[in-house]
Amino acid sequence: MEFSAAAAQITTLQSLINSKFDDGDDIDGNGDDEGRILVVADDEMVDQLNLLQQQQQEEEGMKKKGSEWGDQLGGRRSRPLAYVNKLSSREMESLAALCDTFFPSLPPPRDDEESGAGAIRSSDSEYESLVSFFKTSASLAGTPELLGGLISQRLGHHVGLIRLNLWILSTWLGTLMVGGRHSLSPHFPYFNNFSRLSLSQRQRILLSWSFSWFPHLRMGFTGFKLLICLTFFTQLDEKGNNPSWKAIGYSGPDPEFMAEKKARLSNRFSYLMSKDDQTQGAEEEQDEEQLNGPLYRGLININGRPREVIAESLRERGFNVAVRHKKSSSSLSSPSLIIQCDAVVIGSGSGGGVVAGVLAKAGFQVLVLEKGGYCARSNLSLLEGQTLDQMYEGAGLLSTQDVGVTILAGSTVGGGSTVNWSASIRTPEHVIREWSQSYELELFDSKLYKDALDVVCERMQVQPDVEDEGFNNAVLRKGCEELGYPVQNIPRNAPADHYCGWCSLGCKDGRKKGTSETWLKDLVDSGNGAIIPSCEATRVLHERKKGRTRSRATGVAFQFSYKGAKEICVVESKVTVVACGALNTPVLLRKSGLKNKNIGKHLHLHPVTMAWGYFPETTGPSIVHNKKSYEGGIMTAMSTVVANYNTSGYGAILQTPSLHPGLFSSLMPWTSGTDIKLRMSRFSRIAHIIALARDKGSGKISSKSSQKVSYQMATTDETNLKKGIEKMLRILAAAGAEEIGTHHLKGEKINVKRVSSHEFERFVKRESSRQLRGLLSPIASAHQMGSCRMGVDPTISAVNPMGETWEVEGLFVADSSVFPTALGVNPMVTIQAISYCTALSVLQVLHRKRAANTTRINGQGLTC
Repeated sequence: MEFSAAAAQITTLQSLINSKFDDGDDIDGNGDDEGRILVVADDEMVDQLNLLQQQQQEEEGMKKKGSEWGDQLGGRRSRPLAYVNKLSSREMESLAALCDTFFPSLPPPRDDEESGAGAIRSSDSEYESLVSFFKTSASLAGTPELLGGLISQRLGHHVGLIRLNLWILSTWLGTLMVGGRHSLSPHFPYFNNFSRLSLSQRQRILLSWSFSWFPHLRMGFTGFKLLICLTFFTQLDEKGNNPSWKAIGYSGPDPEFMAEKKARLSNRFSYLMSKDDQTQGAEEEQDEEQLNGPLYRGLININGRPREVIAESLRERGFNVAVRHKKSSSSLSSPSLIIQCDAVVIGSGSGGGVVAGVLAKAGFQVLVLEKGGYCARSNLSLLEGQTLDQMYEGAGLLSTQDVGVTILAGSTVGGGSTVNWSASIRTPEHVIREWSQSYELELFDSKLYKDALDVVCERMQVQPDVEDEGFNNAVLRKGCEELGYPVQNIPRNAPADHYCGWCSLGCKDGRKKGTSETWLKDLVDSGNGAIIPSCEATRVLHERKKGRTRSRATGVAFQFSYKGAKEICVVESKVTVVACGALNTPVLLRKSGLKNKNIGKHLHLHPVTMAWGYFPETTGPSIVHNKKSYEGGIMTAMSTVVANYNTSGYGAILQTPSLHPGLFSSLMPWTSGTDIKLRMSRFSRIAHIIALARDKGSGKISSKSSQKVSYQMATTDETNLKKGIEKMLRILAAAGAEEIGTHHLKGEKINVKRVSSHEFERFVKRESSRQLRGLLSPIASAHQMGSCRMGVDPTISAVNPMGETWEVEGLFVADSSVFPTALGVNPMVTIQAISYCTALSVLQVLHRKRAANTTRINGQGLTC
C-alpha cells in the first residue's frame, strides 16, 4: 500500500537522521531540536505522509469531522488553527455574519461580458471552479473560526475594540444603533441582531459604515474588511490549498520552488541511504548551506532549551558565558545567563546586519539579537498568510491607531531586506543636499558617505538590468513610453534574470542579496559572531559614574521562554547598537530610560495609494500575454513624472507593488459580495501601479508599544498622491487596459474601450480629485523612518552624526529611524550606507577600548 510504503521510508530516514546527526543543535531556528540534518526535510516528509494518509482515508470513506464553523466545506477541511479562538459564541455569531456579508454564497455568474465571467473563462474546469468560488461563503470555507483565533491572539491593542463591536452587533439594540433604518424589519420582530438580518440589509449597513460621519464606524468597516479578506484568501485546507485560488487564476506558492522542494526531498532520501559515513561527512556542510542558507552555522536557538545547553552553544562560538544554576526565577539582578562580547547588535535587518558584519570582519566578537524567527531557504512556505504571520511585524496586520494607514514591516532574521521587493536605489542627490545643508549634516556630502554607497551596492551586487519584465512593470513602462513620461530601470540586489514574484514572502534561492545573504554571512564566516533569533531585547543597560554628564552603555537584557517561564539574560558589551527599525527602536530606547523628546517623533511612512487596470488575456497587449499579475520581478521600472525632483523634492514616484490575493482583496473596493467576487475573478489579469509620496506629514510611536502608531498625512502629501493617481490612470489606459479604476470606497471604474475621450477625461479628473484621508481610500506604508532622527543639536534630534545617542555613550542607532526627513525612494541602500558609516564610528570606539585595555594590562605587567 502506498501509505504504508511512505510511512516505512520516513521511519527509516528518521532513524538514520537521529542516529547519525543528532547533536542537539537546531539550525533552522524553530526550536524543534530534532537533529541537525535537515529538520525542514523531515517536515516536508511529514506533509507528504499526511497527504497520503488523507488520500487513503478518503478512498476508504473515512471523513473526519471539521470544526464547528468549517464542517460544511463539501469535502474540504480547514487546517488546525494556529491560534486558540477565545471569542464567545455571541461574538462568533456576529463575526460569522460579517464574514458572510463580505463573502456570501452567490448564484453562479452569467457567462457574458457584462458579468465579467465570460472574459476569464478559458475552459470548462476553470468555469466550474469559478462557479464553486461564487457558491462558497466565508462560513462554508471556515473563515470565521480561523479569524476568531487571529483576533484572539494577534491583534494586540485593537482586540478590545473589535470584541466590543462584535458584542454590539449581537444585540438588537446595538444593531439598531450602528445600523439605523437599515436594520429595521417591516414584520415582527421589527428589531433584530445583525446575524438575523437579510443579506441585503447587512450589506447596506456595511456600506453605510464606510461613508459614515462617525470615525469609529469607518474604522470598523475598514478593519473588518482587511481581516476578513485577508483570511478568506490566505486560509488553507488540509491539502494546503485555498478553494478560491483556481477560480482567480492564482497558483499559490511558486510552482517551480515547490517542485524543487519535492525533488530535493527525494534526492536527499536517496543520498542518505546510499552514502557511507565518511563520504557523507565530507559533503554534509555544502549540502546544509544549500538547503538551509548560509547562516546555519551561526544561529543559536534558545526558546525551549535549558540554559546550560544555550551556554554551551555560545561557548562553542567563542563567547564567555556565566550560568546561574539556581532553579528559582531569574531577574535582571540575577539573570540566567551573562554573555560577554565586544558588541551586541539588536536587530538583523539592513542596519543591524551591516554593523554586525563590519565589526565581525574587523575581528571583534559580535552577538546579534533578533526578535523575529529564522526561515531557511528550504523552510520557506511562500504562502502569503503564513509568511505574514511569521515574518512580518504584527502578522502583517499592523496599522496606525485610526486604521488610516496599513503598515508592512519585516520581522525576521534579515529584517525588511528578507521580504522587500529588491529595489536598491541610492540616496537621491536632492535629499543629500537637503540633509547636508538644511540639517548641517556634513556626513552626507562627504567622500565617506559616497564610498559607503559604493561599498554596500557592491556587497549586494546591485545592478540595473532586467531580462524579462513582469506583468505590472511591463504595463508601467509601456504606458509611460506611450505618453512620453520619464521611466527608468530600478537597480536591484538581484540578477537581471531574477523573474520571481514571491520575493515579498522570502527569497527561495538566495539570489536576492539581503543581509542574510551578505553582511550576516560575513559575520558567520568570520567566526567572530552568532545570531540568536526569536528573542526580544527588553532593556538597554547603562550606568552613570560620578562626575560624568552622560551614562555609558554596558549591554542589554533579553528574555526567552523555557518550560512556560521567562528566562532573563544579560549581554555585557563594550558597545551596544540598536537596529530594531523605526517602529521598535524608539520603544526600546524609552523603556531603557532615555528621555530625549525626539525619540518616537518625526515618524514618516512614505504613504502609498494605487490605481489598477484590467488586461484581458484575449484582447490585452502583447507585453502581458501569458503573464500573470503576481509573477515576475516585483520592481524593475519607475517613473518620476510627479516626483518634483527639480523643485521642492517632495512629490511622488510611480512604481509597482507585490500583491498576492490576501492583500490584493483587502485593498480593492468592496461595494457588495457579488462585486468583490467579480473583481477577484480577474485577479491574475489586473495590473497595479503605486504612487509613493515623500511625506512632509509625520507621526509618533507610543513609548509603550510599537503597535501604537499615530500619523497625520499633510495636505501637500495628499495633493501629491492625487497627482500620482491622475498619472497612473493615464498610464494604465495608454498601456492598453480595458478597464481602469482606483481603490476609493465608491469603487467606480470605467471601460476605456467603450467611452469617449471626454468621458475618459471626466473620469480621470473625478477620481484624482477624491479625498484620500479619512479612510475613504486605502493608504499603505512599506517604509517607516525618522523616529530617532540624526542631527547636530540634541534639542531637535535623537542621535548625533556618528549615530550615537545624545544621552548614552556607547549606545548607537543604526536603522531607518535616524533619517532626518522622509527619503522619497526605497530606503534599503540609504539605511545600509548610513549604518556602514555608523559601523566605522563604532570600530573607532572598539579600537580605542582595546588599545586602552592593552595598555592597562601591559602597565600591570610592568608593575609586577
